[in-house]
Amino acid sequence: MTDAENRLWLKLRRKQLKGYPFYRQKVIGKYIVDFYCPKANLMIELDGGQHYAEPGQEKDRARDDVLREMGIKVLRFSDRDVFENMGGVMEEIWSYL
Repeated sequence: MTDAENRLWLKLRRKQLKGYPFYRQKVIGKYIVDFYCPKANLMIELDGGQHYAEPGQEKDRARDDVLREMGIKVLRFSDRDVFENMGGVMEEIWSYL
């Protein structure tokens, strides 16, 4: 896991948010998502620099579309958000639970 993923994982693990379980590096179909909460049918992705180039954005859009078609809610945050605005990240995740 990246430093940002480790930092967010410390907030998500052990059912710390409303008692909801989260899994990291969860396989869903042909994808591996950073974090997944089955109870809320919510996946969370943390995006580093490679996600902001056009090929990365296209790949992410296609992947997110497939996961949404499966009924999964998709949340994306930048690594920077985790380091600079963890409170805001947690509030947004909380609102989906």
